[in-house]
Amino acid sequence: MATLASSSSSSLLFSSPPSNKLPPPSISPSSRLSLSTSSHVPSSSLSISHSFVVSPPSSRRSSVFSFSVKASAAEKKKVLIVNTNSGGHAVIGFYFAKELLGSGHQVTIFTVGDEGSDKMKKPPFNRFSEIVSAGGKTVWGDPAEVGKVVGEAAFDVVLDNNGKSLDTVRPVADWAKSSGVKQFLFISSAGIYKATDEPPHVEGDVVKADAGHVAVENYIADKFGNWASFRPQYMIGSGNNKDCEEWFFDRIVRNRPVPIPGSGMQLTNISHVKDLSSMLTLAVENPKAASSNIFNCVSDRAVTLDGMAKLCAQAAGLTVEIVHYDPKAVGIDAKKAFPFRNMHFYAEPRAAKDILGWHSTTHLPEDLKERFEEYVKIGRDKKPMQFDLDDKILEPLKVPVSV
Repeated sequence: MATLASSSSSSLLFSSPPSNKLPPPSISPSSRLSLSTSSHVPSSSLSISHSFVVSPPSSRRSSVFSFSVKASAAEKKKVLIVNTNSGGHAVIGFYFAKELLGSGHQVTIFTVGDEGSDKMKKPPFNRFSEIVSAGGKTVWGDPAEVGKVVGEAAFDVVLDNNGKSLDTVRPVADWAKSSGVKQFLFISSAGIYKATDEPPHVEGDVVKADAGHVAVENYIADKFGNWASFRPQYMIGSGNNKDCEEWFFDRIVRNRPVPIPGSGMQLTNISHVKDLSSMLTLAVENPKAASSNIFNCVSDRAVTLDGMAKLCAQAAGLTVEIVHYDPKAVGIDAKKAFPFRNMHFYAEPRAAKDILGWHSTTHLPEDLKERFEEYVKIGRDKKPMQFDLDDKILEPLKVPVSV
């Protein structure tokens, strides 16, 4: 039997539990040292602070040593971003490059493949002129030959936003080490966490030992004195080439039911890529704080699957009919029919908040309004579409569909 839910009920957004519910740490000495100088760099300054934090017994995160350095004019970095040419992660490199350039750093973005390929005609690659106009450099090639591609250029920081396996990342990491790169960052995935009966996922939770990202994290931890890994989940933002909110808009604007597997109360995390790039930038500007840490690269609020459908409808100024179904009962693989996992899949950015002082600056309901404006602007609301899998789900449930 189909379960219908109307858009009149409120959407569900969940935020991280207040930290004051946890018992106080057992050790919390702190000290601050501030230095200023009027040497060869005009108006240069350095502010250093450090603190020791021991997580309470109820926390799943291990003890943390926090150290932060505010960047000054003398501390601008040369950053190389090795960027994937496919999937949803490509937009991370794009936003990260723009944020770094806006903060005065030098950036080269190295995209896998050929500049003339058809992939480069799609977002975010067809917007790389924005990086160049901001003073950045763009190059293309094989990451296994990174040294040949970048030539004699020297870098302080390398971010690998491409590899999912050690075989792919090792050549970049080895080159970075031999070239004297001071900091190595890696875009991993929150998908490596094992399913838990105690969500959300936090740094330190058990991961799948055979996951390719885990092998990379272990390798760079052994290879570099200063490294950090970032584990993103689902993301939205202009330039993303993997459907997220668009999946919901496609059905809502055509007055079609939105089929959601299960109860619709499953929690997930959908972040604006601006939040992810700001977290990465803090790691570049606070390398000692970020060093040897893993960060859940996500926003600080969860949303239910039903809530996502309702928020998308609100952004579009329309109503939505939600249909819940059992994938096994209708004979459909939910992985092919729905863009999110059919389970609680929700991580929290506790390490980024505690160690880097990061905080989210975006808000999903407002972000979706912006995304819908672009959805209409590019004409996707008028594009002919087939919903064959949806129809296979809805037919046995006897749910009428508008023609």
